[in-house]
Amino acid sequence: MTSAPPSSPLLARDTVDQLYREHNGWLKGWLRKRLGCPQNAADLAHDTFVRILASRDLLGLQEPRAFIGTIARRLLIDRARRQAIEQAYLEELARVADEGAGYPSAEQVADAIDALEQIAQALLGLNAKARMAFLLRHLDGLPHEQIAERLGVSTRMVQKYLVQALLHCHRQLGEA
Repeated sequence: MTSAPPSSPLLARDTVDQLYREHNGWLKGWLRKRLGCPQNAADLAHDTFVRILASRDLLGLQEPRAFIGTIARRLLIDRARRQAIEQAYLEELARVADEGAGYPSAEQVADAIDALEQIAQALLGLNAKARMAFLLRHLDGLPHEQIAERLGVSTRMVQKYLVQALLHCHRQLGEA
């Protein structure tokens, strides 16, 4: 009987199956503590193992919980970003409704959420200060001076961060 080559899908599936059996309960408990909701924890645990199944980094895994935890943390961050975008949109929607401008159509809502998700994806990979400067400027509408104060940098550095963020987004959205 020949053994499966290291990159075999069968081997990866067996490895994920073993990881799932050994660590799923721990992961759900870990996520439940952070989310406070068993259903959301189960959903995120499922998403974690789906992401692991799609990964090619399973060979020679020395610290499976660290690997699983890292993926789960990244998914938590993605979830938090998505919720922040949704919350900002809902707040803006409420503000517009209060001004009597009316409600956007379902299509406009979907387009706005798609655009915000594209921007959030485009900002991935950008250094933290440049990303924060971009968000403070374009979501919160803060002037450069206030952004500089919050980030502890000069206004000139804020300008550089904003240019860096815009160029990064342009490259990211151009590749999509």
